[in-house]
Amino acid sequence: MLVRKFLTVTALAAFVTGSAFLSAGTASAATTLAGTCSGSVNGNMGDSVAVQGTSVKELVRKGAQDYVNTHLWTLATVWPNSIADTIAGKGALTVGQVPNAAGGTIAGSAIGSTVATALKGADHLGLIEGTKTEVLNAISANVAKGCGLTTIATNYVAPGQPGTGGTGTTPGGTGTVPGGSTGNLSNLNPGTTGGTGGSAPMRDYGGIPTATAGTAVAPGARYPANGTLPGDASAPQAGQGDQSGQGVDIRDAGNAQSLASNSAGSDVQLPMLLAVIILAGVTAGLVRTWVLRRAS
Repeated sequence: MLVRKFLTVTALAAFVTGSAFLSAGTASAATTLAGTCSGSVNGNMGDSVAVQGTSVKELVRKGAQDYVNTHLWTLATVWPNSIADTIAGKGALTVGQVPNAAGGTIAGSAIGSTVATALKGADHLGLIEGTKTEVLNAISANVAKGCGLTTIATNYVAPGQPGTGGTGTTPGGTGTVPGGSTGNLSNLNPGTTGGTGGSAPMRDYGGIPTATAGTAVAPGARYPANGTLPGDASAPQAGQGDQSGQGVDIRDAGNAQSLASNSAGSDVQLPMLLAVIILAGVTAGLVRTWVLRRAS
C-alpha cells in the first residue's frame, strides 16, 4: 500500500515537472543567428539575435594586432592569433533582440562589448590587468567599427485603420457611424467609441439674436401724420428759411465760397519771365563758346 502511494506521488511530481519544463520551453523566445555581424537579420519580435564568433574573428585579430603595434613591449605577451582563435571557438554570441516593432538596430558598440566580455579571462591578453583591459578595449573598438545589425520583425502587423462608415441622413436620424456600426446620430458624443461615438453633437445656435415676428415698427408710427418724410419736396430747404423762423443769412452761415483770382489765367508771371531770360542768356553763351572753338 505504501509502495503504491509512493509511486503515485512520484508519477504526479514527474508529470508536473515535465509540464512545467515543456511550458517554459514553449514560452521562451527563439534565437535568430545572423550570418555576419553586419547587415540585416530577420526574426520574430522578442527573438534574441546572435552572431557566430567566427564572424568577428578577423576583427578581433586586427584590434589586438593594432594594440601590439603601438605597444611593442607587449609583443611577447599579447598574441593576436591566439585571441582570434579563442573568440572563434566561443560559438554563438547573443548581441541583442528583435524589438516589438517593425524593425530596429543593434549597434556595433553592443556587439563589441559582447565580444570583449566573452574574451575576459582568455589567454595571451597580457601579463598585468592593465594591459588586458587595454587589449580588450582595443578589440571592442575595432569590432564596433566593423559591425552593426538591422533587425526586421517578420511577424509585425501594422495597427488597424479605423473603418470608413457612411454618414447619417438627417440630424437626429439613424445611419452608419465611423467604424461601420449603426446607431442614432443624435446621441453621438465626442470622445466615445462604438455605435455612440465618432461624431460631434449638433451645434446650439439659441444664443444668436434674431428678429422676432410682430415687433417691427410700422411706417406710420415712425413718421407722424403731420410730419414730412425725408426728401419731401415740400420740406423747407437750405437758404429758404425753416419752420423755426431762421432766415437765409443764418442757414447759410459758415458756407465756404471760392475766391476769384485777381489776374487772368493768360498773364505771364514774373518768375516765368525771369526763367526765360536766364535760359536765353545761357544758350547764347554756349553758342558763342562753340563758335569760338570751331574758329580756332
